Amino acid sequence: MKFLTRWLLLWPEQVAQYLTWLAPLFARLVVGWVFLWSGWGKLNHLPAITENFISWGIPFPHVLTPFVSGVEFFGGLFLLLGLLTRISAGALGITMIVAIKSAKWADVDSLETLLGFDETEYLALFLWLAIAGAGKLSLDYLLTRKQA
Repeated sequence: MKFLTRWLLLWPEQVAQYLTWLAPLFARLVVGWVFLWSGWGKLNHLPAITENFISWGIPFPHVLTPFVSGVEFFGGLFLLLGLLTRISAGALGITMIVAIKSAKWADVDSLETLLGFDETEYLALFLWLAIAGAGKLSLDYLLTRKQA
């Protein structure tokens, strides 16, 4: 039993300690890239996106459409750089909650449906990044390391 515990629990933990930089970097690059381009697309098609916001019942669509588009674009850019990661991930997480509530909620008929939305998966990653931070390969780390 001791051998199995070492092999199945302790050894993977020891290996993972050398790779703690990889998970936040990969998460930031994936969602940063997606939201950079999503925001860019929205910024370049504001009238159509505003109409979507109106149809989803989002209040103040003429104000919130460019705001959310900017949050997606700059939030994605900042995640790619690992700059202001916790703030960016928090803001993008809020946009996912609003997206689920406004555009997807009518489709929810079970927990399985809710958990299957891309927005829910993004929300999980944003929550993790907001709590865990950007990791060692980031501007956040460089900035805070120099101040310590």
